[in-house]
Amino acid sequence: MSNMVIKQTLLSLAVAGAATLAQADVVIGVAGPHTGAYAAFGLQLWKGAEKAAADINAAGGLNGEMIKLVKADDACEPKQAVSVANRLVDLDDAVAVVGHFCSSSSIPASSIYEEAGVLMVTPASTADGLTDPGLPNVFRVCGRNDQQADVAASYMVGTLNAKRIAIIHDKDSYGKGLADTTKATLNSYGVKEVMYEGLTRGEKDFNALVTKVRSVDADVVYFGGLHSEAGPLVRQLREQGSKAIFMSGDGIVSDEFVSVAGSPKYVDGILMTFGANPTSYPSGKKVIEAFRSDGYEPEGYTLYSYTAMQVVAAALSNNNLDPVKGADWLKSHSVQTVMGKKDFDSKGDLKVSDYVMYEWNAKGEYHQLN
Repeated sequence: MSNMVIKQTLLSLAVAGAATLAQADVVIGVAGPHTGAYAAFGLQLWKGAEKAAADINAAGGLNGEMIKLVKADDACEPKQAVSVANRLVDLDDAVAVVGHFCSSSSIPASSIYEEAGVLMVTPASTADGLTDPGLPNVFRVCGRNDQQADVAASYMVGTLNAKRIAIIHDKDSYGKGLADTTKATLNSYGVKEVMYEGLTRGEKDFNALVTKVRSVDADVVYFGGLHSEAGPLVRQLREQGSKAIFMSGDGIVSDEFVSVAGSPKYVDGILMTFGANPTSYPSGKKVIEAFRSDGYEPEGYTLYSYTAMQVVAAALSNNNLDPVKGADWLKSHSVQTVMGKKDFDSKGDLKVSDYVMYEWNAKGEYHQLN
């Protein structure tokens, strides 16, 4: 082989190697309901993760490598969540996942990620059963159902002085879990619910259920579930003349709640538990301004998703991009985020939860009460 050929071969190998290095990516999945009835929440997750990844990449990436996001649509269906989790692991080579949204998706997907050594940080799944098993790779930057149940129950008993509480849930890991923990907390206060019923996700006609609510003369209706069912339910309650106060959890934190209810007048006075206003943290001011300058209001879980990406980035960048070591690192290190400092316990839960009460008004807007 001539010297010229050898030089050309070496040059070709060098160029190919450089190209490979230049194209190296850290693949992170963003898993949630990107289509279907709960797509509004999927958009919040995507917007937050997308903005965080862009900001991290603009600052040099993770140890010099760029983040590549992969959108994984589970439609809040457990079987589909398992399918997309396997795809992220086997085909996309994801090292971490921001997601899922629904607890019923996060729980089955988490074991797939654990087996593959993939770091999982959910912005929104609150079911106690997600972290209680103690999988080493699972974290959340939101609170737990039992924590928001405490806030809801104490408000119903202490502030509303409720005596006749009807509890309704959507039979899902999140909704039923939230309803059950709220029920248990109310019972511990000596308040026995006058009704406990389940509905099915996707249903729109709740008139028979509403008739039952009216028959027990409930002064508060507590709903464990998402906005897509809460909206029609509250509208039909009002159309049948029920004056009961309607309360729910963080599954209705979306402007789409107003549209599925049919009118802002139907959401007026509705109460919900959610974390302290995500846009109130000084550390997130610049990011919030950037979102708004782009014409997007970072509502609901948008900043939670941005925060989850920051947690993933800190874990990976401080551990040579190793997600297993990163997961272990998170349990002994704080992470500074757009929603303040985050510290995790041995199960992957936040050491400090900040659930508070919110109220919707006749303009179709919600504001923090305390």
